[in-house]
Amino acid sequence: MNWITNYVRPTINSLFSRREMPENLWSKCPECGTMLFHRELAANLNVCTACDHHMAITPRERFKALFDGGVFTEVRVPEPAADPLGFRDQKKYPERMKAAQKATGEREAMLVAEGEIGRTPIVAAAQDFAFMGGSMGMYVGNALIAAAGRATERRRPLVLFAAAGGARMQEGILSLMQMPRTTVAVQMLREAGLPYLVVLTHPTTGGVTASYAMLGDVQIAEPGALICFAGPRVIEQTIREKLPEGFQRAEYLLDHGMLDRVTHRRRLREELIALVRMLLALPPAVAADLPPPEADAAGPAAPAADPAPQGETKA
Repeated sequence: MNWITNYVRPTINSLFSRREMPENLWSKCPECGTMLFHRELAANLNVCTACDHHMAITPRERFKALFDGGVFTEVRVPEPAADPLGFRDQKKYPERMKAAQKATGEREAMLVAEGEIGRTPIVAAAQDFAFMGGSMGMYVGNALIAAAGRATERRRPLVLFAAAGGARMQEGILSLMQMPRTTVAVQMLREAGLPYLVVLTHPTTGGVTASYAMLGDVQIAEPGALICFAGPRVIEQTIREKLPEGFQRAEYLLDHGMLDRVTHRRRLREELIALVRMLLALPPAVAADLPPPEADAAGPAAPAADPAPQGETKA
């Protein structure tokens, strides 16, 4: 009996057992519940093919879809103090940072890069909500200042993709100080006469909304994005009233004059190209100037001025 139990049965089971399906092949849309094949979802820029819900997209994926040929060069960001307050709640702050870095593969919550869109050189910065809620700490402040400085130095527009839950509580007042610092960085662009375009993605809240995210020359949002300082649940609990349908969503803010455009992610690249060229007083882009994001072999953007750039990335 032991021979049958220990040898024959496991052998038969191994021959006829079904192969396990990898868990990362399918994603479930949080809006409509449709199961989406990962390649189909990635090809559609993380937008649900059934209901058009805009899911989160990483800064690197966004840049690969934005820049000509998917080619961009990262801009170095000065490193701040690792744990200035020695903060600890359920975990130490450095432990939370390591966990976020391991989960996202990124050093911090904002990525800065430069390259070309429609043959037009730009500097771009994007926040990653998956990294501690895209929270604004000293690194994010340094990143936006570095982006504005590079744009000013090279006379290029700055395009920001905002996604944040607000300030980073583990850095306390040092986090809140990034609000005036980044506001000054945006003013540098204004004084230099350079365009600053902001794309608000889901969600953009708290101190980020109260500073650099709402200071663009043109304010664009992705459909359905939550954009606010205090969230609707907090407001409802405070005023004890039911809020209007879609309150603080992109479409509501557009109707009430807080935004200039609400643009689908698949059309965002072409719209940014048109706006950048218009604000730079350049002629409209023609078909030859609009290579597909990952099909242009014209080569990378100009190398970074830093002596040790973080490296060029290509899709």
